[in-house]
Amino acid sequence: MTDIAVEELAARLGEVPIVDVRHAGEYNGTAGCSCDPRQGHIPGAVNISLDELRSLSPEGIRERVGLEPGAEVVAYCHTGARSGAAVQLLQQAGYNARNYVGSWHEWARTDEPVA
Repeated sequence: MTDIAVEELAARLGEVPIVDVRHAGEYNGTAGCSCDPRQGHIPGAVNISLDELRSLSPEGIRERVGLEPGAEVVAYCHTGARSGAAVQLLQQAGYNARNYVGSWHEWARTDEPVA
């Protein structure tokens, strides 16, 4: 599994597809973790929860993600654990998936944009 650091992800916003595998409330900022100074999601990220990914076949994942097999995609969650599992599922579906291990816990503490 190839990880991606906050600096590379920030530099590539809008270029690399991002999948936020948290629950909808975490994604939209209504039910995020109180330890985070900011709520929301990384701009451009699509919300597909880990639970949903786990319920899909590789073909279903490709339909839901909407990218061609072989495409690079970054997954993140709150602390990198759920996104680690998601990366495995995305790789099984044929993607060049990378884990943003710092995830929202790190991003929320930067000066990077939040949606």
